[in-house]
Amino acid sequence: MPTKTYIQTDEAPKAIGPYSQGVALCHLVFLSGQIALIPETGELVKGSVTEETTQIFKNIGALLRAKDLTFENVVKATIFLTDMSKFAEVNAEYAKYFPSNPPARSCVGVASLPRGAQVEIEVIAGI
Repeated sequence: MPTKTYIQTDEAPKAIGPYSQGVALCHLVFLSGQIALIPETGELVKGSVTEETTQIFKNIGALLRAKDLTFENVVKATIFLTDMSKFAEVNAEYAKYFPSNPPARSCVGVASLPRGAQVEIEVIAGI
């Protein structure tokens, strides 16, 4: 079996459960879903869905950097939203990180997310 390596950085929030920030296997990196936690405090950003999405992408960026990757390496993203009427706001912020050749993506409406977050995003990146 190929060797798994684990991603750990203090620049992104610590896991709030029994999971890793990310796992690399072969030529793929799987990042755990991110909600808008501030790494230094572990507190959820209080504000709009846009502000939450901005913090989420800061966290994803830190995890990608821990593996010497960028948003250009992302091949798949999944967005979880508690209110699909906020899709346009999340999409506008999301587009800033993928201005051309965006990754494959899914968006799923959910009843709730950890800590009362409005949005969660997970990504898979290629090495």
